Amino acid sequence: MAHEELAEQLTLELPFPELVRDVPLLPARMINEYCYCPRLAYLEWVQGEWEDSSDTVEGRHVHRRVDKPGGKLPTAAELAKPKAAEDEGEAMEKIHARSITLSSNRLGLIARLDLIEGEGRVVTPVDYKRGKRPHVPHGAYDPERVQLCVQGMILAEHGYLCEAGVLYFAGSRERVRVEFTDELRHLTKNTIDGLRFVAAGGTIPAPLEDSPKCPRCSLVGICLPDEISFFRGADIAPRPLVVGLDSAMPVYVQAYHAKVAKAGECLEVFVDEVKTQTIRLIDCSQLAVFGNVYITTPALNELMSRGITISWHSHGGWFLGHTVGSGHKNVELRRAQFRAADDQGFCLRLAKGLIEAKIRNARNLMRRNWKTGEAPADLLEAMSGDSRHVGRVADQGALLGVEGSAAARYFGNFSNLIKHTGEDAAFTFDFKTRTRRPPTDPVNAMLSYAYALLSRTWLVTLSAVGLDPYMGFYHQPRYGRPALALDMMEPFRPLIADSTVIQAINNGEVRPTDFVQAAGSVNLTNDGRKRFIATFERRMALEITHPLFGYRVSYRRLLELQARLLARHLLGELPEYPNFTPR
Repeated sequence: MAHEELAEQLTLELPFPELVRDVPLLPARMINEYCYCPRLAYLEWVQGEWEDSSDTVEGRHVHRRVDKPGGKLPTAAELAKPKAAEDEGEAMEKIHARSITLSSNRLGLIARLDLIEGEGRVVTPVDYKRGKRPHVPHGAYDPERVQLCVQGMILAEHGYLCEAGVLYFAGSRERVRVEFTDELRHLTKNTIDGLRFVAAGGTIPAPLEDSPKCPRCSLVGICLPDEISFFRGADIAPRPLVVGLDSAMPVYVQAYHAKVAKAGECLEVFVDEVKTQTIRLIDCSQLAVFGNVYITTPALNELMSRGITISWHSHGGWFLGHTVGSGHKNVELRRAQFRAADDQGFCLRLAKGLIEAKIRNARNLMRRNWKTGEAPADLLEAMSGDSRHVGRVADQGALLGVEGSAAARYFGNFSNLIKHTGEDAAFTFDFKTRTRRPPTDPVNAMLSYAYALLSRTWLVTLSAVGLDPYMGFYHQPRYGRPALALDMMEPFRPLIADSTVIQAINNGEVRPTDFVQAAGSVNLTNDGRKRFIATFERRMALEITHPLFGYRVSYRRLLELQARLLARHLLGELPEYPNFTPR
């Protein structure tokens, strides 16, 4: 008997302590997400991640009517009538209220209810869902039933009588009644406690392994379930990332005294008050302005509200800064980044991997693009030796020395990758050595400009992922220098920037007449910059086969993938950061 009493006591439920100060209420939608996939809920609720998909856009469309507040929801006290009135047979008040937000500090929950129907104190929450009714037990899946039960719990907390809810499936126009049974209430409370536990614990749940839920998930490109399982040793071939087409492209504005203004759903570019270009906002992924360009306040507001980054450059292409909206909410990731930046051992390991990948990619560029026969075997062997030497260095000072030696070898032979046309012009594409500030010949001018474009692209990508682009691990933080962007671009200098220069010259996309010289410095003309930017963007849109995952991905998408893999490494999900080195 005593044993039975003890067992009974152990099952007693303790009420959740009422929330105080800045502890956030759990939204009913997040509890739905946790029931569907704990990792998805953590990404959205704790790390602030979000990405639209066709399903989320369709869901907003389905909710467009019920999201507009309408009707009145009297309080439970107002609906409590004296018994005498009820005995007189007075009709109870009908309730039909849309888009009502209710919360409970005692339960620690908040929900926006699509529709509340009822008579008197007896109410029924109605939750709208996209798609058709599933033919499963209980008439719906557990995540939707749990979300509806949360709404019922909050209504009961406010004094209403709520024993069931309704799921309305817009695709089949069917209603499914969901009874709030003891079994469903128990599942709902366990789900709420589970979300609170993982949110307070600060450890992201492991990804689902080879789950059919993943391909249609809007956060699959952020979560990377197959990729993380692959690096953890699972016997799995990562499925191609299901992401939207790269239809949105960066917009470059470099005309002197240009103005960018908003007109409806478009951006309009004016030069000397004459409209020269119209760009749909839906087609714009970034806005890069060079020199004296004016952006109107309405255009700035719209770009920031849509999460479109504006990057500011000098007329010659030097990066000055960027403008974003409220920024990424993933504080957890930035804390991990700053902790890692204080760990000298971590910084050295990461830097060695980046530089080794850079040298290997430079060697591959030499091997594949040598213009007179095959690249010398002794040169390729020496560059392989440089990459092996990286693994033996003991500090970042020695690493800088190895990188410098490899760069001298690489640029000392870079002219062998360029097709010489023998044109009789003021400038030729003869390249002897790398000169940076200022560039003294057309090739150096294009290399510097390509590196500026690549660093801007990396800065925008890292900011979008939630990393701080100014806190690096190899390049030391310095005022105004995006150190992490410079770190991450190292392996991609040969693959993107240098390859763009070679393509622009060898394909005749940039000609010797596209350069101007002033005070010992050589720079691209306005027309030359336009053509070079077009070449760079084509390179970014080029699709390649990932050497590890096996699926096709564009360089633009690859940069985001690598940034997210770095984030997973910083957060402890991956033991090493996997650098990209194509075969």
